[in-house]
Amino acid sequence: MAECKEKLFSDFAAPSRQEWREKIEADLKGADYQKKMVWKTNEGFSMEPFYLKEDVDNLATSNALPGQFPFVRGNKKDNNQWYVRQNIKATDGAAAANAKALDILNKGVDSLGFQIPAKELSAEYISTLLNGIHAECVELNFKTCQGHTVELAKLIVAYFKEQGYDLSKLVGSINFDPIEKILTKGKDTTALLQQAKELVEALAELPKYRCINVNADTLCNSGAHSYQELGYALAWGNEYMNQLTAAGVPAEVAAKKIKFNMGINGVYFMEIAKFRAARMLWAEIVKQYEPKATCPDCPHKETDGLCTCACKMYVNATTTEYNLTLFDSHVNMLRTQTEAMSAALAGVESIVVLPYDRPYNSKGTDFSERIARNQQLLLKEECHFDKMVDVAGGSYFLEKLTASLAQQAWNLFLSVEDEGGFLCAAQAGTIQKTINETDATRHANAGKRREFLLGTNQFPNFTETSEGKMAEEKCGCCHSHKGECEKPYARIETSRLASDFENLRLQTEKAEKRPVAFMLTIGNLAMRQARAQFSCNFFACAGYKVIDNLGFPSVVEGVEAAIQANADIVVLCSSDDEYAEYAIPAYNAVNGRAVFVVAGAPACSDDLKAAGIENFIHVRVDQLKTLKEFNDKLGIK
Repeated sequence: MAECKEKLFSDFAAPSRQEWREKIEADLKGADYQKKMVWKTNEGFSMEPFYLKEDVDNLATSNALPGQFPFVRGNKKDNNQWYVRQNIKATDGAAAANAKALDILNKGVDSLGFQIPAKELSAEYISTLLNGIHAECVELNFKTCQGHTVELAKLIVAYFKEQGYDLSKLVGSINFDPIEKILTKGKDTTALLQQAKELVEALAELPKYRCINVNADTLCNSGAHSYQELGYALAWGNEYMNQLTAAGVPAEVAAKKIKFNMGINGVYFMEIAKFRAARMLWAEIVKQYEPKATCPDCPHKETDGLCTCACKMYVNATTTEYNLTLFDSHVNMLRTQTEAMSAALAGVESIVVLPYDRPYNSKGTDFSERIARNQQLLLKEECHFDKMVDVAGGSYFLEKLTASLAQQAWNLFLSVEDEGGFLCAAQAGTIQKTINETDATRHANAGKRREFLLGTNQFPNFTETSEGKMAEEKCGCCHSHKGECEKPYARIETSRLASDFENLRLQTEKAEKRPVAFMLTIGNLAMRQARAQFSCNFFACAGYKVIDNLGFPSVVEGVEAAIQANADIVVLCSSDDEYAEYAIPAYNAVNGRAVFVVAGAPACSDDLKAAGIENFIHVRVDQLKTLKEFNDKLGIK
């Protein structure tokens, strides 16, 4: 059989890089190769449309195996199982949270995340919360006020002992991450870092419970690019490794107590590469601390006594809030589905899929939560993503993408270390400044439609209204200390990418009259249709009523039809050559009865401007800024 395969391959000569390039350029028919085929990523590097074996032969990822250091191909080698996690805010009491947990455990969930009010903490509360939940069959995760995390840990350990569990088999986490509050709230929480060692010791009897968290999903939800989230997450984790080992916690213990909560951005292949690169780089970082193998039969014990299983990165991935939208919110299901696919194929340990209605209903509904759960169950039960180990392995494109992203993230990691580490950089405000700048750039790009949000700045639902839906403001305050903490540090200021367009659209809805944009289509059939479609989408993004037309025999008839339709804006849609003939007569016919707009940027623009025509819309204008100006012209505030 092997001889047959060798003969088969020898019958076909492998095309050279030049031959591939020539074929592509021939198919492009004169179009620019660099513009059409090369992906210029937000991460600062470019990706070619094809790669050859020689491009990846020398990469560190090429010879790696699943389940082996540096774990780029995953921590597991026999399957790709992950926990289906759903978070529960236990603000309505322990009994209500317990009832919900028991319900969703019967609907496919095998990982629970409880957010517990600190003022409610007690042995009785924990007993009620976990009543009927078999802790050995499910991953349990807990979060409370950072100052009460040690208390929570002791209560949980005491409860498990009382119930007679085998503590060595229980899997879960407690979310302790004081540094996150510096980034998001500007609070000085450095004093809490001293509790890290005590927390690790409190959970010593739960070897599979992690308690020192790197909440890098905060960065993803603030608009960070993939390499930024990854680079900062590595520096964040390294800061905790430094803190713990300096406090006397052995490196192998410290590493096994750190958990990464990361976001999942919307760039499908980049996110697969991100999680692969994350495992590889974190493994290399932890190895430098020389974690010792304490178990004689450790399968990952190396000849020098090092324990490489301590180098495994444990990741909980959550779909990002940043690109969720209030309008056309069912499209959010498509966004979260591709994000969940990225994380699953990349081999993370658990996934949270946010409900599609998260922007305006943080509590969720039975329906939206069911859909979110089923999105993961679909990937497991029908797509069998849990059966395949690292499907990206061996793909020249993804191996190259992983290596390129890893290099960018590593450079960022080193720059943070040069500042003295993640804590120093956070206190100096460097990280916050970088993330805020990225967020501002992305909002500007969305305003100019350089970054698309389907249903928001591109192809909106023309007839949709908010129906009373309002974006909910996030509150990250610790209720037991609310208003008491000083805020000496810079903070991350962020909002969802769609928020600017949503605010504009909500502003339009509040107007006494819904503005009407009328398409005066005339002349060349193909061009008038194309420009009318562009213009309809353009104005519908601000919530305007748009009226398209098949075409008018004259501009006078078109203008009169617009006035009869009570149009506030008349958009002339024709070809560039014909604007010289139609634009000025149409403008004069409107005679100030509506705002006159030309769809396009014709060569005769200067002549049209000289005649008094001021408004032009085309792909190069700032859509958001232009729509705000139209609202001002129409007196919509």
